[in-house]
Amino acid sequence: MGKLLQRAWRYLTAALTGKFNEVADPKVQLEQAIQEAQDQHRRLIEQAANVVANQKQTEMRLNRAMEEMGKLNASARQAVQMADEATRRGDTTKALDYTSAAEAYANRLIATEKETESLKQLLLQSTQAAQQAKAAVQQNSMVMQKKLSEKQKLMGQLDQAKMQEQMNRAMASLSETVGQDVPTFDEVRDKIESRYAKALGGAEIAGESVEVRMLEVEQAAMNTEATARLDAIRSQLGIAAAPSADGGTSAVSDAAPSPEVGPSA
Repeated sequence: MGKLLQRAWRYLTAALTGKFNEVADPKVQLEQAIQEAQDQHRRLIEQAANVVANQKQTEMRLNRAMEEMGKLNASARQAVQMADEATRRGDTTKALDYTSAAEAYANRLIATEKETESLKQLLLQSTQAAQQAKAAVQQNSMVMQKKLSEKQKLMGQLDQAKMQEQMNRAMASLSETVGQDVPTFDEVRDKIESRYAKALGGAEIAGESVEVRMLEVEQAAMNTEATARLDAIRSQLGIAAAPSADGGTSAVSDAAPSPEVGPSA
């Protein structure tokens, strides 16, 4: 039962992850990935700083131990000399005291020497770890710079992909049915062209009918009468007749009588 629940949980997690990746914005995911890489780089720097700090601290402890070892060695030598002088003077009590002090200095010197050797080994290890940490930070810095440079390229490619997808959808919408009640562009175009063709055909047929020719004759007669009347008015006013289409004067104006002239004084 437990294995079945575990498998079901893994399946559900994978399915939800797939759905999430389908609807997630790649630009946001890219920003998240860069932010996560930067956070990891900061944590790496902090860890490297701790390693270097440990190396520095070990180095300081070693320096103190070596300085203490030098002091203990000098003190032990001094105690031995003072014990020897007291022995030559016959002062047994002071000789024993100085000898005891020299032994104490010698014991502390031995312990400090052991500590110094341990610190030397620890310093060697910590120095190697510090060098490795510095190299890791430097290498990761180069990787981060590469990722930041590649980020700009990916952002440009993502914008181009979005624009191309929008163009593809726009072009597809011109030839695909949007819905059951919405015709396609091709269907609307065919409908308009069919209506326009029918209108042109009707106009062409109407232009060839007898009624149209009769209207043309009547309109020509009306135009002739109007032209004759205008020519008569011009003749009465002493205005030259308007030239006709063939370059001559109107026939009506030629036949019109000239204006009357009164008796001379």
